[in-house]
Amino acid sequence: MTAEQRPRAAFIGSVAFSERLLARLAVCESITVAGVATLRAAPSHADFQSLAPTAAQAGLACLELDGNDQERLADWLHGLAVDVAFCIGWPHLLREAVLETPRLGVIGYHPTLLPANRGRHPIIWALALGLDSTGSTFFVMDRGADSGDIVSQREVTIGDDDDAGSLYARLGAVAESQIDEICGELAAGRLPRTPQNPARANAWRRRTRRDGVIDWRMPAAGIRNLVRALTSPYPGATCVVADTEYPVWKVELVAGAPANLEPGRVLAVDGLRVTVKCGDGAVVLADHGIRTPLEAGAAL
Repeated sequence: MTAEQRPRAAFIGSVAFSERLLARLAVCESITVAGVATLRAAPSHADFQSLAPTAAQAGLACLELDGNDQERLADWLHGLAVDVAFCIGWPHLLREAVLETPRLGVIGYHPTLLPANRGRHPIIWALALGLDSTGSTFFVMDRGADSGDIVSQREVTIGDDDDAGSLYARLGAVAESQIDEICGELAAGRLPRTPQNPARANAWRRRTRRDGVIDWRMPAAGIRNLVRALTSPYPGATCVVADTEYPVWKVELVAGAPANLEPGRVLAVDGLRVTVKCGDGAVVLADHGIRTPLEAGAAL
C-alpha cells in the first residue's frame, strides 16, 4: 500500500499516555498521520504532556490549543481531510462539529472494560477500590461520555503489587498492540464496531482533593489501595500531621496491631519509616514527605 492509499488520521491528546500512543501510531506502516492537536498547558492534570515535541520529532504538523477551542479544532480537522481521528487523553468532551468531521469518526480510549466503569479517574478508582482487573478499550466517540461503539477491548489484570505507575505503563503496552490491530483494520477498509449495553454501565464520579486524604479509621488494606492508586504519575495521597497535609507515596501492611489503641496512633518510628494504627490493622509509611517530627505515641 502506497502512502497515498493509506487511511489518513489525526491525533488529539495531552497526557503522557497520549505521547506513547502517538509515537506508536507515527511509525505504523498501514496509516498516515496527517497532524497532531495538543494543549499548551493543562495545570489540573498531573500527567499532562504537550505532544508538540513528539510531533516535531516525527515531522508532523501540530495544532497547539490554549483551551477548549473546539471550533478551531473542527476547522483544523476539516482542513486535514482525515478518514479518522484518535482522541486519547483529552480533558474535554468533543462536540458534534469535531466528532462528525472525520469520515469514519473519532476513536477514543478508556482504561476500563466498557460499558462498566465509565467516567473520571479510571486508573485511580480501579486501584483505590481494590479491583483485580480492568480493561483497555478503544471506542467510537459519540455525544456521551465513554458510551460509543467498542472497536477493540482487552482485559488487563491488576496485581497485588501494582500501583498507578505500573498499571499506567502496562495499559500503555496493551493499547499499543491494539493500535496496531486497529490500523490494520482501517487499512483493510474496516472498522469493527460493537454497541455497548447501557444496562451494564456505571459511571465513576470525579475525585476531589478530599478523596486523597488518608482517614486512619479505614482498614489498612484500604489505605494501601488509596496510596498505590494516587502515587506517581498522580499527585499522591496525603496524611494530615499538625494541620498540614503531606504526601504519602508508599505504605506497607503490618501484621497485627494493639486492639486497644485508636486509629491514627503512631506505633513506632524507625528513621523515615512510621508505623500507624488503622481501623483494622496497621501500616508503615515507607515513602512519604512528612516534615513534622514524629515519635511513638503521637496521634495523627
